[in-house]
Amino acid sequence: MAGSEDARRRKAKARRLASRRQVSPPGPRPGPAIGLLELSSIARGAVVADAAVKRAAVNLLWAKPITPGKFLVLLSGGEEEVFFALERAVDLSAATLIDRLYLPNPHPQLFAALSVAPAFGEPHSLAVVETFSVVATLLAADRALKAAEVDLLQLRMARGLGGKAYFVLSGVLHQIEAALEAAASVMHGGMLQSVEVIAHPHPDLISSLLSES
Repeated sequence: MAGSEDARRRKAKARRLASRRQVSPPGPRPGPAIGLLELSSIARGAVVADAAVKRAAVNLLWAKPITPGKFLVLLSGGEEEVFFALERAVDLSAATLIDRLYLPNPHPQLFAALSVAPAFGEPHSLAVVETFSVVATLLAADRALKAAEVDLLQLRMARGLGGKAYFVLSGVLHQIEAALEAAASVMHGGMLQSVEVIAHPHPDLISSLLSES
């Protein structure tokens, strides 16, 4: 009888501990994943952003209306957390979903550019990559940074750009060319609008171009 009573007590204690673990989930973890949605409805976008952060422990980096009347939701966190938050957001987006991106293990410079304006020196060459969507820009910038030794000087996403986005890279010319080739390889469906390379840019141009961050 004593053994049976001890077993019941151990089971009861295990249930209490499990219950505590369930009601005290871990907080948001930075990286290593990014999730992004573009929606055609501002009202639905607010609902989607709220549902995403309630679905999993993720960081909500952006939940903002952008021109022309779209809504952008940007998440970061652990790979599994972002995946499930994005899955819930996509389900609720329904017909308002324009585009989406799940990007595990993004380049560290991409994270930095999403939160602060990066410092810059005097680059050998500049490249400006302009796209028709935020998803295309993030995906292309990540691929470019991973493919070549270049720096991400600027990342602009949609606001005040008619829904478009662009990024600026710096580096030696052959590394810039390799980065652009990699960036172009992940953009499909006419998402790439323009690419320009400027060798040995004037310092005044750099200051003026990047002051709009």
